[in-house]
Amino acid sequence: MKQPTQILVIDDEGHNRQALSLLLSHSGYQVQSAASGEEALEIMQKTPFEIIISDLFLPGVSGIDILKRVKEESPYTSVILITGNASAETAVEAMKEGAFDYITKPFNFEKLKVIVAKAVEKSRLVAENLYLRQQLRGKYKFDNIIGNSLAMQQVFSRMERIVNTDSTILILGESGTGKELVAKAIHYSSPRKEKPFIAINCGAIPAELLESELFGHVRGSFTGAVADKAGRFEAANGGTIFLDEIGTMPMHLQMKLLRVLQEQEVERVGSTRGIKLDVRVISATNANLEQEVRQGQFREDLYYRLNVIPIVLPPLRERREDIALLARSFLQKFCREMNRPLMSISPEAMTALEAYSWPGNVRELENLMERTVALTDGEIIGLRDLPASIAGQESGGVDRAILAPRVTEEGIDMNRIIGDIERAMIREALELGQGIKARAAALLGINRTTLVEKIKRLGIDA
Repeated sequence: MKQPTQILVIDDEGHNRQALSLLLSHSGYQVQSAASGEEALEIMQKTPFEIIISDLFLPGVSGIDILKRVKEESPYTSVILITGNASAETAVEAMKEGAFDYITKPFNFEKLKVIVAKAVEKSRLVAENLYLRQQLRGKYKFDNIIGNSLAMQQVFSRMERIVNTDSTILILGESGTGKELVAKAIHYSSPRKEKPFIAINCGAIPAELLESELFGHVRGSFTGAVADKAGRFEAANGGTIFLDEIGTMPMHLQMKLLRVLQEQEVERVGSTRGIKLDVRVISATNANLEQEVRQGQFREDLYYRLNVIPIVLPPLRERREDIALLARSFLQKFCREMNRPLMSISPEAMTALEAYSWPGNVRELENLMERTVALTDGEIIGLRDLPASIAGQESGGVDRAILAPRVTEEGIDMNRIIGDIERAMIREALELGQGIKARAAALLGINRTTLVEKIKRLGIDA
């Protein structure tokens, strides 16, 4: 059930205070009153109010003092000031300090009801906006980007060092590695977190429309431009703009973007007037920009402007020790969203997940876990619940190709491969031994203490 709006009425004249409180109560509001500014401040420390209606001229703590305190401590509360001694100066001061509105005595109660209703709507929108921002900050903070691998710890370390700078950032990584998630985490951990985060995929918008989307246009600048329009850079003023797939940007727009970065101002399409901006630029690509620069497909000067601080996100196949963490995290998320009991992943299914190459990276794993939760009947995800491309390996779900890897000209990571082999064999032995370490050790022909040490070192959930 929706809670009634809390209103505080402050007036040193008793009959005015009582009459206003009664009328507002009859209109469905929950009303408290105070006879002085000092009493009002005491009440405000105990109870949050959406609306405060205060006489401007009070003995001691005035209505302006109340207004200033509210703006400091409760930004979602709207203040309406009332006085019998109206003047242009007092009205200007009240509005300048942030009053929602200003009315004079004697006032029309029907008019006041309309003002209160508008103030309630504004207060709830502000409160909702603050809540959503808090949720976003929580969602995109660093510890919500999952990874215990050395590669991800290096990414976290770099992110922590750069959040308080305004330097441009270039995030590099394959599709599905979480580039936008990292960009949002940096923004919502930075001093710009209260300002907008605007994302645009440069590869998803036709080249002839991208310029207008980025920089805006003026009326009549091209067919269909029936009114002036602000671009994404203007929308991001004070905050961060995230330019995804920057490598697909046409060459003529690369020149204009370079000027924006150099001058910190934009010109709308069809205009010659510069608009000054304060925007942090984070860009991302899964392309090899250095190679595109050598081939003349990307401006070298723009590349160096964008690549002040690079962040390289490793593909999932290069941080296999994070697969189990990610899989369980997505499993919890989708079980909660689908109102299902918390499910688990069998050892053989987890072994198959860890052996798979994940060409779609973290996004592919997330999509798989969502689909699996939706389609699996029981509470344990087994090998049979996984797609054939993942589960269709040799017996036990282990990719036996890792036992005899091919050495290519690019080289191989022998330590990782050996770790993968050990991890897969230990999981099989634990499964066959029904989780009893002594049995698993006997199957592997090693001591139990050696097995326990390997389980700890390899981060295996026994």
